[in-house]
Amino acid sequence: MHDRQPPTMPTPSYSTDASVSSCDRIGQTIVRLIGSLVLMCSLALGACTSLPRTPYTASEAGTSRVLDIEGLRRYADDPVTKFSFEKDSSIATKTYLALSGGGADGAYGVGVLNGWTAARNRPTFSVVSGVSTGGLIAPFAFLGSQYDGTLKEVYTSGIAESLLNDPSIVRVLFGSGLFGNTRLRELVARYVGPEIMAQVAREHAKGRTLLVVTTDLDTQRTVIWDMGKIAAVGTPEALKLFRDVMAASASIPLVFPPIMIDAEGQGRKFQEMHVDGGVTAPVLTLPEALLFQSGRLPGSAKMDIYILVNKKIERNFELVSNGTIDVASRSLSAITQSQTRSIILSTYDFAKRNRLGFHLSYIARDYPAPPSEGFDTTYMRALYQYGYEKAASGQAWTSTLP
Repeated sequence: MHDRQPPTMPTPSYSTDASVSSCDRIGQTIVRLIGSLVLMCSLALGACTSLPRTPYTASEAGTSRVLDIEGLRRYADDPVTKFSFEKDSSIATKTYLALSGGGADGAYGVGVLNGWTAARNRPTFSVVSGVSTGGLIAPFAFLGSQYDGTLKEVYTSGIAESLLNDPSIVRVLFGSGLFGNTRLRELVARYVGPEIMAQVAREHAKGRTLLVVTTDLDTQRTVIWDMGKIAAVGTPEALKLFRDVMAASASIPLVFPPIMIDAEGQGRKFQEMHVDGGVTAPVLTLPEALLFQSGRLPGSAKMDIYILVNKKIERNFELVSNGTIDVASRSLSAITQSQTRSIILSTYDFAKRNRLGFHLSYIARDYPAPPSEGFDTTYMRALYQYGYEKAASGQAWTSTLP
C-alpha cells in the first residue's frame, strides 16, 4: 500500500470536461429517455403497457429461494449472524477486494488489477465482491492474474461498445429497456462457461468467497449472491443462474431490461425482478448492520480491505444549466457519488475501529471525461492505461480518505 501522488495522467484528444464520468453520461441518457417516453406514451394513447408477471406476496418473497437450495444468497440488511467471517481459520489476515460499479469506467479497475500483477504484489483475495461493472470483473479478479488478458479484452477491444447498439424507444414502450439485454447476456455467456464455474467452485471449496450484488426491485433489497455456492451446485441450471446474476448486476434500469430469476416461496413458483446492484449499493464492503450500527467484526477475524472504485468520488464544481434534463442528470450523479462516499467513510471508520487494513483506489477528479455516453473504446483504453500505470508504479492505493 502506498500513499504517493499518482503518476502523470494521459492526455487523450477527446473532451477535457472532468466533471462528467462515463456513468454520469449514461445517467444523462436515461433522463433524456424519460423525456422522450413522456411524449411517446402520450402519442401512443395509452399503449404504453408492461409485460404480465405472476403475482406473489411479500411473505412469499421473504421465504423465497432459488434452485431449491438454501444459502445461495443473503441480503445486505440481514443480521450479522447470517454472515460468516471465519471460513478459513488457517489464514491469519484475510484480503477483501470490493469492486464498485461505474459502467465503462470499469476499465480503470481492470487496469489497476493488471498493473498490480505487473508490480508482483497482488494478493490472492480471500473475498471478492462486485457490483454492476464490478460484478462483471469480479469472477476473473477472484480467479487471479491468469485472466488479466480476458479482462483487458472485454474492456479495451471494443466488444463493450456493442452493448449499446440498436437503441429502440419502441422497445422501452412495450418492453423494459432501451437496448435489450441480448448482447449483455451473450457477452457474459461468451466468457463465463462451465470451466470458469468449475474453477470458482474449486476456490470456494478452499474457503474463498466470491460475491456479486443485484437489486431486487420487488423487495427493494440489496441481494448478495454467493457465487461460489452457486458454482458448487455444478448443474446446467446453476450455470444459468451464475450468468443471470452477473448480467442482472450490470443491468442499468431503463438502459437494459431486468433479469427475471426463477424462485420459489411457500410452495409457489414465481420470478423475481433483478437489476443493477448499484441502484441500492454502489459498492459492497460489509453488511449494513456492521457499517451503520457501530458494530465490531465477530470473532478474531482480521482483514485488509481494498476498495477499488471505478468512478470519481470527490466533489467537483460544474455550472449546471437551468434545464430539466441537466438538473436531473446532475442530481442523479450527486446521489450516486454521495452513496459511494458514505459507504467508503463508514468502511474507513469501521476499519479503524477494528484495526483492519484500509486501502482505497479511485479515478482522480481531474481525469478527462469520456467524449460521449456509453462504452467509448478510445476512452476505455486510455483509462485502462491510466489505472495500469498507477498500480504498476505502486501508486494506485491510499490508506487515507479523499
